Amino acid sequence: MINLRMFFIIAVILLSANQDAIAGSFTDNGNGTVTDSNTGLMWQKGEGGSMAWGSALTYCEGLSLAGYTDWRLPNIKELESITDDTKYNPSIDTTYFPNANSSYYWSSTTYAYGSSSAWSVYFHYGYVYYGNKSYSYYVRCVRGGQ
Repeated sequence: MINLRMFFIIAVILLSANQDAIAGSFTDNGNGTVTDSNTGLMWQKGEGGSMAWGSALTYCEGLSLAGYTDWRLPNIKELESITDDTKYNPSIDTTYFPNANSSYYWSSTTYAYGSSSAWSVYFHYGYVYYGNKSYSYYVRCVRGGQ
């Protein structure tokens, strides 16, 4: 009985700590960008629109936002890091990303099994999947890290 009680206490503590990490990691910089203090990455707050993968790479590399020009398309691990598993439709904190679409977003990571595809995040549920690079997916650029 004591072991079961201890299990529940530890579970509650861990779940509470995880919620704080998810909820408290973003800062709205007030200039069209959001910074994630867990990763140090700065994100484009708005959407770049929907486009094919090659256009997404070009869009991010050409983006000038908040005085920065070193924007890029995030890799799959970076893009997945902004999902919020406590939310869906969209699975992202809409306080910081208010116009997020419950749709697919491109990453820069090419699918290893076939170079005509790349990894993406489906922000309706927050899962990772791949799609043909000719598909039109949404874009959110990032800077820093790698």
